[in-house]
Amino acid sequence: MTARPDPNTFDSFLCRHEQKGLLRFIACGSVDHGKSTLVGRLLYEAGLVLEDQLTSLATESRKHGTVGDDLDFALVLDGLAAEREQKITIDVAYRFFTTERRKFIVADAPGHERYTRNMATGASNADLALIVVNADAGLTRQSRRHSWIVATLGVRRVVLAVNKMDLTDWSQDSFRSIEADFRAFARDLDIDEIVCIPTAARNGDNIVHRSNNMPWYGGPTLLEHLEQVDVTSPPADVFRMPIQWVNRPDADFRGYSGLIAGGEVFAGMPVQILPSGETTRIERIVTFDGDLPRASAGQAVTLTVQDDVDASRGDMIAATAHAPLVTDVLSARIIWMDRNPLVSGRTYLLKLATCTVKAAVAPKLRAVDLDTRATVAVDQLALNDIGHCVLLLDRHIAVDPYARCKDTGSFILIDRETCETVGMGLVEASSA
Repeated sequence: MTARPDPNTFDSFLCRHEQKGLLRFIACGSVDHGKSTLVGRLLYEAGLVLEDQLTSLATESRKHGTVGDDLDFALVLDGLAAEREQKITIDVAYRFFTTERRKFIVADAPGHERYTRNMATGASNADLALIVVNADAGLTRQSRRHSWIVATLGVRRVVLAVNKMDLTDWSQDSFRSIEADFRAFARDLDIDEIVCIPTAARNGDNIVHRSNNMPWYGGPTLLEHLEQVDVTSPPADVFRMPIQWVNRPDADFRGYSGLIAGGEVFAGMPVQILPSGETTRIERIVTFDGDLPRASAGQAVTLTVQDDVDASRGDMIAATAHAPLVTDVLSARIIWMDRNPLVSGRTYLLKLATCTVKAAVAPKLRAVDLDTRATVAVDQLALNDIGHCVLLLDRHIAVDPYARCKDTGSFILIDRETCETVGMGLVEASSA
């Protein structure tokens, strides 16, 4: 007879698992710098690749591998047939894994420049960026591009994995030179923390276990750092809740449902309905489990107010003090993701939080030179370009600068005919 699991032990395991913190990180790097191999090796060394996955990996390594008879750990994440055939990452591969100390979601991003839009999508929700650089090649244009994009999207902690250290005969001087180059490049990228780790992913050096080949390195291994790094950041300090749904189950109840994007709300708090500007006070904070005295960023709630106000999906409820700006003109940083270029005069749908409006592109586009980070005047933004533009909206909406509140300061542009997402943008400034 098969023994049944002890429910007390199982419940204890679930409780411990739920209490672990979660780290979302993106792994990025130039083609052939070993990024997918490093992430695959991390999972393998941490004992997170199951027996049947190892059997499948051995088979795939014989068919598509690049390391002879050894396991090719890059194939752990390259899930598409086209990726295996071309031996490059095309789409973002997400993996969830857990250790005794933490839960993780890793996004393995494409390294090739033509898939920059995929990489930017993966970085948009990351707490930390793992940037992999070939020790023999040093920083490349794509290394700088990835670093610039993750910093632009608000990732404030970076791990620089100087990989393939075996190609430099484990040289400390080579490692220190690349570290110095990267720190100099990142000096004005608004990154709070940079940790540099020398690795050799193919052999597992400094991935989970400390390497005997680099006794001169005294810092943490990659997994040690990922398990202990503090990625908490202060949430937006002002209350924002885009209205997702007007909740009317019967004639006696009218509430406004949504996810709190920033700050805190409490019963009796004075608020504004935007863009109309009507003022009122919070009456109740309603949830499935009952009313709350207060709620904060990340909670989904239904708010009722004391006065009869005009509000609908796409409007925003905000603190009366420090309210967002209501505007129909946005100055934005754009990451262009479509083969058809962004040009002046075209009109797109702009979706910001729960609000969707028409947006026309004003003249005087500017593109970012990723080598110098200077902006230059251009006639269009092509696929994977990063630039600046002014967008003219067909009506007023409530927005914040991205630096103040990500959820109310970021948007996507949608092609009106194909309904495809063609660009992602960050609000830099706005005009009333």
